[in-house]
Parts: sequence; structure tokens; C-alpha cells
Amino acid sequence: MATYTFDVFSSLDGYGAAVDWPGYWGKEGPELLAQRAQTFAEDQILVLGATTYQVFARILQEEQDPTFDRLREMPKVVLSTTLEPPLSWENSTLVREDALTAIPRLKAESDVPLRSHGSLSMNRALMAAGLVDRLEVMLFPVITGVTGRDPIFVGALDFDLELVETRTFDGRVQQLIYVPTLHEAST
Repeated sequence: MATYTFDVFSSLDGYGAAVDWPGYWGKEGPELLAQRAQTFAEDQILVLGATTYQVFARILQEEQDPTFDRLREMPKVVLSTTLEPPLSWENSTLVREDALTAIPRLKAESDVPLRSHGSLSMNRALMAAGLVDRLEVMLFPVITGVTGRDPIFVGALDFDLELVETRTFDGRVQQLIYVPTLHEAST
């Protein structure tokens, strides 16, 4: 059975993005960019919800970056009941199924790991259902209390996190990799 990884970028105060900040909050460096390129170079399927798919498709049409080239090439599954085929982003398959139904089936059918970057509400629901095998948080050294948007875990259930790996890139960005388990008081 394939593993499912929820991969997310976060400010220290738990936001996935911020108004008037550059991508990576301006904190990317050569080590981080190499890590992202290596992460997406591996055989895997990128799983996205409708909103994240639309944001990525727009950004990837505008930006030129080797990591983005790989994202364009790799197979993608877009889980949405609102989008209509055909999808504009190459190598994208629309699955008109609820994520809680689709992900167990995709995990059982896939020979390669599944990875989702962003797609916050979808991934919170998948974590609550016990379908996320790994939570990878890329923690950026910024606080975006006023300008932060897309709070990552607002509305999520409580989870215990087992830290299985940690790395620091460019002396400032931390990658924290966890195995999430629903906290017993949340059930």
C-alpha cells in the first residue's frame, strides 16, 4: 500500500501564506531549493484539491523554476466535485470523488507514494480519518500575525505527533517530519 504525505509550508505562527510576502517568505536558499527539487524528483503522485490545483496551475504558468518543471511533468490527481474536465495542467487526472473515499482506493492501487502539498481542508479531513501517514512541515522563520492567511490547522482535531526526522536548510528553515495519530481525547 502506498504512503500518503501531507507536505505543508508554515510560518512560525501556523499560516500557510501571507499577504505582501514573497514566495517562501523570502527565506529560500540553495539548500532548501535543492531539497524541494529532490523531493519532487522522486516517483510519486501529487494529490491536490480544487483550490490548490487552481493556484498551482496559475503559478506554474508564470514561474520558471526547475522544481516547477518537475511539478508540471509529474502525475497529478485532483480531487474535486466542482472542477470540470479537461484540466489545463498537463498530466492531471480529475477524480470526482470525496477525498475520504478516493485516498484509501488510491493508496491501495498505487505503486508509488502519494504526496499532497497544501490543500489544507482536504488534508485536515484526511488526518482526522487516519489516512495521512506522514506530516511534513517546512517551518519558515517568520511570524505573519497581521498578514498571515490560510491557517493550517484551524478547525483540525487534536493530534499526537511522533517526530521521525528533522533537518535545517540554509541555517534558517526547518523541516519537521511527523507521524500523526489522532489524540484519544479527540475521538
